[in-house]
This record gives sequence, structure tokens and C-alpha cells, in this order.
Amino acid sequence: MQSVESKIKKAISKKKRGDLLFPDDFRRLGSSEAIRLALHRIEKEGFIQRVAQGIYVRPKTSKYVGEVLPTAEEIARAIAKRDQIRLVPTGVYASSALGLSTQVPMKLVFLTDGAPREIKLGKRSIKLKKTTPKNLSAKGEISRLVIQALREIGKDQLTEGEEAKIIDLLKKEDQKDLLHDIALAPAWIRKIMEKSLENG
Repeated sequence: MQSVESKIKKAISKKKRGDLLFPDDFRRLGSSEAIRLALHRIEKEGFIQRVAQGIYVRPKTSKYVGEVLPTAEEIARAIAKRDQIRLVPTGVYASSALGLSTQVPMKLVFLTDGAPREIKLGKRSIKLKKTTPKNLSAKGEISRLVIQALREIGKDQLTEGEEAKIIDLLKKEDQKDLLHDIALAPAWIRKIMEKSLENG
């Protein structure tokens, strides 16, 4: 009989390097306690790395920098997929994702319809904040970031340069999604988003 540990190792070997691994991925191979212990042992021997509580990876390797661990963004996306929840980036993170801020946030804050929690990733962390369905119903990849980034910047702090950049970015958004998302935005944000349609 193969041990739970060797079965898990075999399953991990078939996955791509860089894929995030959760204990749930191996639930058919043993009891949750046996899986947890096996992953702990496999990590101790250096076959995989733990990136956060209950999240592991077999890192990709680069000839220039050695092991490449997944980014906080990739980890957040993997958690959303595993838990079947929606995430919308907010605050400074939304601004930096749009290129409006050069600040790299140490804490990535997402609105979610899942359970609120904080996941520690070394010096960085991912915070999931429970919100209403309306705040998660924006469809456009760019426009949903724009709504959150503008909320963070604030009506009176927005510079002309930032507004121009946002309008340019919104022109790349799918028109149908953009119209859908404009209707969800607060009035002052709606006015800015509509400017991208005028010159579209």
C-alpha cells in the first residue's frame, strides 16, 4: 500500500510548477489529518514550500533568480477559485493595478462575498472584506478597478492627470461591460467614466 505521503507527492509531481496546492486538492487520498501531516513532512524535506497557512507550492525555477514563488495576486485568485467566491481589488491595490500609484501595497485588500479573513504571506498579506453583492457586480476588468481606485483617491484629491489616465484606460474596456458598470458607480465617478464614452 502506498502511503498518503507518496500518493500526494505523486499527485504534486503531475501538476505544473508554480500551481498552488491546497490540502483539499488531495482529499481523496486520505483523511484531512493524514493529508495535513503528509504535506507538512513533504514541505520539511523541501519538495514543496508553504506560502501561507494551508497553501503550498512547488516553486517554478528561474536560471537567473532561482525559485520563483507565486505573487500575492496569484494566491488571492487561487483562493477565490478554490472557495468559489468573487474578489474585487480595492484601495491602493486597485490604484497600483491601474498604474495610478507606484506604491506597492504590503496589504492587498479585496471586497468579497466569501468569509472575511486575513491571509499572511511573509511580510505581505491579503485581506478579504465582506461586502454587498452590488459592490461585486461590476463586470469589466478595468472599470471595476477604476470604481475602487477612484473611491480610494477621493473626489477632491483626483488630479487632472489621473482623470485623463483613467479615461484612456476605460476606452480599452468592453463597451457593454463599461455601460453596465457606469450604472453601478457613485454619481461623481459615473461622470468621469462617461467621459470615456464621449470620445470613444
